[in-house]
Amino acid sequence: MPTQLIADSGSTSTTWCLLIPGQKKKTIQTRGISPYFQTGEEIQQLLLSELLPKLKGTMVDEIHYYGTGCGNVTNVKMIKDALKKVFGSKKINVNTDLLAAARAVCGNEKGVVCILGTGSNSCYYNGNKIVKNSPGLGFILGDEGSGAHLGKKVMQYYLYGTFDEDLMDRFAAKYQTNSIEMLEAVYREPLPNRYMANFAGFLVENRGHYMIENIIEDSMNDFIFHHIYKFKESWTLPVHFVGSVANGFKDVIKELFLGYELQMGKVVKSPMDGLIAYHKHA
Repeated sequence: MPTQLIADSGSTSTTWCLLIPGQKKKTIQTRGISPYFQTGEEIQQLLLSELLPKLKGTMVDEIHYYGTGCGNVTNVKMIKDALKKVFGSKKINVNTDLLAAARAVCGNEKGVVCILGTGSNSCYYNGNKIVKNSPGLGFILGDEGSGAHLGKKVMQYYLYGTFDEDLMDRFAAKYQTNSIEMLEAVYREPLPNRYMANFAGFLVENRGHYMIENIIEDSMNDFIFHHIYKFKESWTLPVHFVGSVANGFKDVIKELFLGYELQMGKVVKSPMDGLIAYHKHA
């Protein structure tokens, strides 16, 4: 078995797993990689400064990179070129984070697969490849059910003064910010999706309040209606979820699925364990 380096990269963080035959796996965390917001040079510099030193000279035979933005051929080339410059001419595969999710939870079985993390996505996977993909419109037009979508709702409720007095006070005490700073971060600073997703944590900390529960349920309902319902396969196959948001609010998703008579599949926070199993037997 060759020495493999597997990457699960989102816009917020990247998890790398080094698989050396006969040794324990080694997990490394770096900042996220998003080819829509970073140049090839910036990605290369991140690899050189945050990843390479932690590999301590280990020779890697194969790299399996899965990440956000990799449905675009230009982005794939950018990431592959950065990896080649850092690691040399290795076997390098660059695929979407959606394929990572599908391989992780389905292996070689059929299923509908959803990602609910900083962003959101979904597909029908036939056990070998992604056959159908619901359009991902990004955090401005879409990303229903994601951290960015939920965080945007929290920001709206605060900035419009929709929260009751108790939640307004809790928000102000937790974030110590104001409308000028918030709007500046969204409209003028880089990576506004990450910024908005940060506010989804407010929902986690205030579960049980009817306004909080309404935000979560509305966002998940939007995701089901705009994405899961677009796959006829969702009526006959399990629907799996990957991502921190899906894992954190799986009770809401499960309750909605009962009402919609959809079959709940696996829910995992990270695809890495599934990817390790997949590549060990590939």
